[in-house]
Amino acid sequence: MHKISRQIQFCYGHRLLNYEGKCKNLHGHNGVAVVTLESRSLDDLGMVADFSDVKKAVLPWIDEEFDHRMLLHKDDPLVPLLKAQGDPVKVLDVNPTAENIARLIFDHVKSAGFPVSDVVLWETPNCSASYSGE
Repeated sequence: MHKISRQIQFCYGHRLLNYEGKCKNLHGHNGVAVVTLESRSLDDLGMVADFSDVKKAVLPWIDEEFDHRMLLHKDDPLVPLLKAQGDPVKVLDVNPTAENIARLIFDHVKSAGFPVSDVVLWETPNCSASYSGE
């Protein structure tokens, strides 16, 4: 099995609803998404995929959807307030945990036609969450 990985760095803010720890408060992260592709065979050039093709498909999407945005659950009472202030808010149907963000990135990479095996989101240098499909 052949695997390649591409890292994408981005900044985002979030808070978790119905949570009693520190993450119930608005805060930010310098996240690193590690997208791993996997294939039993290589293309005519000897690649799983070209790193630059992965970057072109993933980086603009992450920039538009997550980078320098406040990621909030659709039921978060701060959504209308932050939107009224003109702040960039990304409203999610799920709590904006590292696990859910990793899955959203995985789903995008898969829909772009890449043989994604997993996505790891490093929320801090010591904490990560991953998603590898069902």
